[in-house]
Amino acid sequence: MVQFKICMIGAYRVGKTSLVERFVRSLYSDEYHTTIGVKIDKKSMTVQGVDAKLMIWDIAGEDEFYTVNNNYLRGMAGYFLVMDGTRIVTLDMARKLHKRVELLKPGIPFVLIANKADMTDEWILDDKEVENFSTSPYRFLKTSAKSGENVEEAFTFLVEEMMQPRSK
Repeated sequence: MVQFKICMIGAYRVGKTSLVERFVRSLYSDEYHTTIGVKIDKKSMTVQGVDAKLMIWDIAGEDEFYTVNNNYLRGMAGYFLVMDGTRIVTLDMARKLHKRVELLKPGIPFVLIANKADMTDEWILDDKEVENFSTSPYRFLKTSAKSGENVEEAFTFLVEEMMQPRSK
């Protein structure tokens, strides 16, 4: 069995906690609960015939009052960079956070997630705005913690990427 530390990072209220709840417990709630600091969940899954134990660090969202503590990012094997498809400002925050992570751990696998795909009538994020997000290869997925759309796929893809051998 392999073990991976995965971090969920992004602006506040993008749905990081809801994505974790959907993935780990198959639950969704419309109630908003602010994450204070970090909340850690565990889940095991089998990917490509390999058993993987995931330690998922749901880190409080960054905003003008709170900056993600770099210590929370230590030891991570990959991360989800989560934004809200109904709030364009969350793409700017995702860019800022990605640059910081690249300085700490260049080339680490990540998946860029645009959450709240179930709210198509309020969706303002255009795929073209995400197109030139990063020079490093990454996967972009639209997810919905509410409906479960692409949540399992996002975790599976990230685990597959973390299992790939990397040069140091």
